[in-house]
Amino acid sequence: MLQKSLKSTQPHLKRALLLSQLEKDIDYRFTNRRFLFEALIHSSYAAVSRRRGIPDNQRLAFFGNSVLGFLISHWLMELFPESSEGELSRRKASLVDTTTLSGFALKLDLGRYLLLSRGEINTGGRTKKTVLAAAFEALLAAIYLDGGSPRAEHFVKRMYGPLLADESVEDDYRDYKTKLQELAHSLHSQVPCYFLNKIEGPDHNLSFTVTVMAGNECFARGTGKTRREAEQHAARECLVLLEEIAVRTKSEELSAQKTSAPEHKRGCDL
Repeated sequence: MLQKSLKSTQPHLKRALLLSQLEKDIDYRFTNRRFLFEALIHSSYAAVSRRRGIPDNQRLAFFGNSVLGFLISHWLMELFPESSEGELSRRKASLVDTTTLSGFALKLDLGRYLLLSRGEINTGGRTKKTVLAAAFEALLAAIYLDGGSPRAEHFVKRMYGPLLADESVEDDYRDYKTKLQELAHSLHSQVPCYFLNKIEGPDHNLSFTVTVMAGNECFARGTGKTRREAEQHAARECLVLLEEIAVRTKSEELSAQKTSAPEHKRGCDL
């Protein structure tokens, strides 16, 4: 009987030790681990679990999304007191998109801690961007519910530190980005769109990779130690490509004009 009881508790002990490593990585120890457990239960696992009524992390992800949006909005308001609502919204969207959140989740190796169904695991659930982004939001919600707003803010600042610091020095990177915006608007009547592809490396030496799209013709990629630096490099590459396109287009137009222009016959004045 005792041996059977020990066997039944072993998985729980192993899970507890595993989650202790996650707590160490996020620099927060939960008072009530129920929040942490729920944050890491995917809906696929809850659906096939023998335990009836087991909660998944969707509700926490919903709440975490709101907490994250509030914190990011607050910081952007402080960083850019003269920015318009539209500009602030664009900045916020780039900071809370699925790619950014899944990048943070990968950095924390959240996929390793998630409880997923066998089917979800077999289809790559531990590395799916949507699954990881939701898990990151759920984890933030769990920290907020367990430790309150100060602990949630500390966690987000710890994760977003390089990106938020990057936002505050954007003026240093206006040159290429402004030139690209002006050229793209004149050619396509559109503004460039920047997408964060990945974040790699240790905390003290992060590497950001960004892709910029300007119209349907220009896709360029840049890397840097901060997101803005990567955007700067991507804008510079895209600017070169767009300038080449503009020169080529103008040359083709001039060539077409010469071809279509009527030839004037030379005559003699009588």
